[in-house]
Amino acid sequence: MDGDLGSFDPSIPDEGPSPSGWLGVMDGYQEQEGGDSFDPNIPEEGPSAPPPGWLEDIDGYQGHKGGPEDDEPLYPPPPAYNPQPEVNRSTSVPTIRVPSISEDVARDALLRFVESKWKYSSKPARNLTFKDLKPVTVYRYRLETYTETRTSAWQLEPYNGQAVDGPQYGASPPPWDIPVSPPQMYSNRVEKIPVPHSSFVKVCHKCHGCGRTRCAGCFGRGMKRCSFCHGNGRARKKRCTSCHGRGRRRCVSCRGDGYKTCSVCHGAQKLLHFIQLTVTWKNNVSCFIPDRQPDFPDRKFEKVSGDPFFIDENVLVYPIHGFPDQEICDVSAKLINDHLYRFTSTSRILQQRQTIELVPLTHAFYSYGGKDYSFYVYGTENKVFTSKYPTACSIL
Repeated sequence: MDGDLGSFDPSIPDEGPSPSGWLGVMDGYQEQEGGDSFDPNIPEEGPSAPPPGWLEDIDGYQGHKGGPEDDEPLYPPPPAYNPQPEVNRSTSVPTIRVPSISEDVARDALLRFVESKWKYSSKPARNLTFKDLKPVTVYRYRLETYTETRTSAWQLEPYNGQAVDGPQYGASPPPWDIPVSPPQMYSNRVEKIPVPHSSFVKVCHKCHGCGRTRCAGCFGRGMKRCSFCHGNGRARKKRCTSCHGRGRRRCVSCRGDGYKTCSVCHGAQKLLHFIQLTVTWKNNVSCFIPDRQPDFPDRKFEKVSGDPFFIDENVLVYPIHGFPDQEICDVSAKLINDHLYRFTSTSRILQQRQTIELVPLTHAFYSYGGKDYSFYVYGTENKVFTSKYPTACSIL
C-alpha cells in the first residue's frame, strides 16, 4: 500500500489481537513499518468539542464554553415574568363530613384482599364477627407549581448547504423573548429551539476541513506490526501463520485506508454552529399526609386516591386558614413559601394548584375463633391492610 491510502493488498491479512504489554507507537513512529506511507496533509484527530475561542460570542448568550457537552447556562426569568404574591392573602376551605363504610363493604374488601394472597383462607373473612368500625379523618394536601425553565448551549451539525440564520439578519433575541407554545398545563415537556440569528459556518475543527482524519490505530499507515511475530515474519523458526510471513497486518480500525471519515463533520468539511435554547416545562409536586395512625403505614396512601373536596387553582395560590386540621394550614403556608423561594429564582411560575383530599380510612375491629383482630380499609378503592390475619383452623 505504497502511496495509495485508498487501496490495499488483499494478500495482507487483517490485524489480529495484540498481546498484553504491547505499548504501541512512540515518538517518530518507531513502531511503524518503514515501508508504509501516509499522507501528511491529513491531520490527526482533534477534540470533538471546539477549542476555547473557536466560537463567536452572541450578545446575551455569553458564558458557553464551546461544546454541547458543557453545562448549559441557566437564564432566570426577568422579574416581570414572575407573579408577585399579595400580602396577607389567604384561602378558606369548606368543612367536610368524614365518610364511613358498612360492615358489608368492609367484609367484601377483606375478602378481595385475602383472595389475592395464596397463603390466606377466605373462611375467617366470611365468618368473622365485627365489633366496631371506626372511621379516621385523613387529609392529603398537595401543592403543584407548574414552571418553565430556559437554558442554552452551542450545537453543531455538518454543513451541507442548508440555510444559515446568522447575525447579518439582526441581533439574537434574549432567551425569554423567544416565543414558544406551552404544552397542556401541568404536563412535563422539553422543547429545543435554535436561537434566531445565532448561526454561522466554520471549517471543522476536528479535521481542519479535510473531511477525514488520520487513523489513530495505525497513525495513517494502514498497516500495523504483527503482534504475533513482532514484525519478523517468522515465529518459532517458521513462517508466521498470523501475517503469512509479511510481518505486518492490515489495520482493522481504518480497514487499511490509513484514515477515517471525520466523526464530527461526517466528511462535509464544514460545520454549522448555532445556539440551541432548551425550554423545560415541569410540574413540581409536594404532598403531605398527617401521621395520625401509628399502626398504619403512611406509604400505603401513595397508591390510592381520595375525594378532592377542595381545589384552589390560580397563577399563585395562598395559604389555607380556618381549616379544622391546623396542621394542614401550617403545611400549606410552608410549602407555598418553599415553592416560591425555590422556583422564582430559576424558573417562571405559570400556574399553581393546591388540593385537599379526604382519603377514606376505617379501622375495622372483629373477632374470630375467640380472638380479637383488626384491619384497615383505605382509599376510595377500599384496599385493605392488616398486620395479622387468623388462620382457617382457628375454629375447632
